[in-house]
Amino acid sequence: MKTWFVYMIRCTNGSLYTGSTNHVIRRWYQHKEGKGAKYLQARDPKAVVFVEEHPDRSEACKREYQIKQFSKTEKESLIIGAL
Repeated sequence: MKTWFVYMIRCTNGSLYTGSTNHVIRRWYQHKEGKGAKYLQARDPKAVVFVEEHPDRSEACKREYQIKQFSKTEKESLIIGAL
């Protein structure tokens, strides 16, 4: 079984993108090259600001969905470790 990760990327416009992957570095470079998420094709990814480890894809996807329901304020709190 592979470890999976939920991550957030801050774009240059300040917005946040949330995704999941089994290889954060590879996925970062895919986003930087304009491959993958349409959201990031229209915005310039600036930095990975949050990474959370999960035991499998299912758990990572559940957490990704949960985070995507958060407000921007809640996401920012998660980034600084308050949630």
